[in-house]
Amino acid sequence: MIRLHYQSLWRWICVRILTLAIGSVVVIALCMWLRFVIENLWVLHHMSPAMRQEFEVLRNNPELNLTRFHEIVDLGWGARYSDPSIASADWIMVAILVLVVIPFIAILGLKAARPLSSQFSRLAQVARAVTKGDFNTQAEPVKNAPAELVQFTDDFNAMMLQLSRYERELRASHVAMAHELRSPLTAAVGRLQGMLDGVFPPEPRQLQMVMKQLLHLNRLIDELHLLSLADAGQLNLSKTPLDLTELLRERVAWLKPQSAEAGFDILLTTETPCRYVGDPFRLGQVFTILMENALRYALEGRRLDITVRSETGGYEIAFRDMGPAVDDHFLPVMFERFSRAESSRARHSGGSGLGLSIARAICEAHGGRISAAKNAGGGLTVTVSLPVPENGQ
Repeated sequence: MIRLHYQSLWRWICVRILTLAIGSVVVIALCMWLRFVIENLWVLHHMSPAMRQEFEVLRNNPELNLTRFHEIVDLGWGARYSDPSIASADWIMVAILVLVVIPFIAILGLKAARPLSSQFSRLAQVARAVTKGDFNTQAEPVKNAPAELVQFTDDFNAMMLQLSRYERELRASHVAMAHELRSPLTAAVGRLQGMLDGVFPPEPRQLQMVMKQLLHLNRLIDELHLLSLADAGQLNLSKTPLDLTELLRERVAWLKPQSAEAGFDILLTTETPCRYVGDPFRLGQVFTILMENALRYALEGRRLDITVRSETGGYEIAFRDMGPAVDDHFLPVMFERFSRAESSRARHSGGSGLGLSIARAICEAHGGRISAAKNAGGGLTVTVSLPVPENGQ
């Protein structure tokens, strides 16, 4: 796509003002020159050949016979030709030209200012649409508008796209949040109502089922609160010196009973030691989420390989499973809230859809990032990149 070249606002205004000013002066001067040329040609054409020849000699050397020179001028151009008064033909001609040129200057000036006005009008229309809740309107750039205004239009459109995306995500998040919170609450209320109505006996097993749903609800609220703090930039970290290798081994050992029971191997390959300054609780949360996801969604692969590599300025921790791969369209959104794949890594496997969002929030709070990619031989690799903080902070 060919991008048009736009002038800066200062240059845009200067070029148009100077063009109109200089153009007006040139037009008036040209008309005056044409008037003299035509008049001279007309007078010389009606002179006799002898007088014309005599005048040509005197015009080049008027001092030869100054009286005769003025006599010929008065005969041809009139006695008032050299009259210096304001009522002379020259000044009258200038006044006529000015009166004729002014409307053209006004029309050309308004036409030159049209791109500026059109661009502002389009932006105003989009702004009015925003006030009505329409975030999908875009302002088209106007040809020949100033560069600053075109850039402002591009930035305004980009802001609109962001607002539109945030609005869609907010609506989807609210719907998903309401559903996630309602499910355990409905189950708990239904079970309690059943016990009150005598459908279920009020025994410890029934109460334990209610407690399980309430604990699940409490966990969802805690996770949403953590994400809200992260969005607001208020996620506090208790950073201390730690060894990523030991933290990973601790998390692997914590999940060992579950993985052994499921016949799932978690293999850790790392450099020792991997010194880092971060929040061990939050980073442990990230590692646990990624291991639990592999245990839940990639159980068919029977294996999770964890490798830690020291990179320039930080560490890269890769979690590679051998389970079913996710769809390509799901990769860009898998770290969004309540995102779940529709394939084998699906909702029925459990989870609230917030785990990977929490992992991303914690990584970003450490100045790092998290990403996912499909493996060539099947499965998924989730990579956590953690930069080494400057001055150990």
